Amino acid sequence: MKIKPKLPTTKPAATTRRKFLTAASGAAAGAATLGFPMIAKGQTGPISMRWQSTWPAKDIFHEYALDYAKKVNDMTGGDLKIEVLPAGAVVPAFGLLDAVSKGTLDGGHGVLVYHYGKQNALALWGSGPAFGMDANQLLAWHRYGGGKELLTKLYAAVGGNVVSFPYGPMATQPLGWYKKPITKTEDFKGLKFRTVGISIDVFTAMGAAVNALPGGEIVPAMDRGLLDAAEFNNMTSDRLLGFADVSKVCMLQSFHQNAEQFEIMFNKTKFDALAPKMQAIIANAVDAASADLAWKAIDRYSKDYVELQTKDGVKFYKTPDSVLQAQLVAYDTAAAKKSEGNALFKEIEASQKAFAARAVRWDLDNNVNRRMAYNHYFGAKQGAPAKKS
Repeated sequence: MKIKPKLPTTKPAATTRRKFLTAASGAAAGAATLGFPMIAKGQTGPISMRWQSTWPAKDIFHEYALDYAKKVNDMTGGDLKIEVLPAGAVVPAFGLLDAVSKGTLDGGHGVLVYHYGKQNALALWGSGPAFGMDANQLLAWHRYGGGKELLTKLYAAVGGNVVSFPYGPMATQPLGWYKKPITKTEDFKGLKFRTVGISIDVFTAMGAAVNALPGGEIVPAMDRGLLDAAEFNNMTSDRLLGFADVSKVCMLQSFHQNAEQFEIMFNKTKFDALAPKMQAIIANAVDAASADLAWKAIDRYSKDYVELQTKDGVKFYKTPDSVLQAQLVAYDTAAAKKSEGNALFKEIEASQKAFAARAVRWDLDNNVNRRMAYNHYFGAKQGAPAKKS
């Protein structure tokens, strides 16, 4: 019997090619899963974002914006690259919310009170006494006391297409820079003064003629006599912006902005398009940058506090208690007017007040006053507060 030869088992070339391509595709997908995670829905390559801060390039606040961008750029290994431009590069400082919301910018760095014109309640994130909370406590309220949800609700109410991350607790801001020390509330009468947010109403009630200006415009306005006095934020920013060139008197301690923080903002459409892993990196980078910012501020502000006195000839005075009390009264009056017909304002205030009632009480009762220890180690003379005016 003849044995028929076996036919070759090799599949047709087309079939083999299809299997090879399928296998290659699967291997590529596996490699992408293991080593090259997709970072945006529908996008596999690096993402570039163009940001703007609300600060001049020379201000330490712009440096904080750059610090955050570097953290994200480093943590993503270059999969997300954020470029930060200074104030005015694309839009004016007060135009950041609109620009990010519309997608003109992918994100930005500023403060919530700069959007005060959109909704008065935005000023409650730091513009005012915050029921005795400091900035870190206000951030605790935001994260754990309902503030995050309220801010999302607030931005939705004004049509803001943004994702907001308040961060970076600020130290108590000085009462400001003046031609002579403030000794009583009446000294504000007729004073051409710069501030922002609800503080406009506070200082107006105290007699000042208030003008809201972005940080980079304040010193030139003082130099030209358009302002008699102004507040901005801290020793380093104020020194870098040139306040010591137009004034030699700075008043320390104030309730007008004793609990403010910064804001990192993303265009919501762009943020939502990112993969969950990338969103998580962004959010955790906010927390890391918040802590780093607070530590850097302590180092830099304390150095400039010394140098403003030793090199620039500035004299610091403590704001009189009578002025501080007048601020509280003026704020309460202004806040009551702002809350009229503004349900969100009332809701946010009530939430903050409930959180502050326990958080501030715990803080005051629990934490020791450090003046005694400072005087013990460095001497009462060196540890004395700023001069009384």
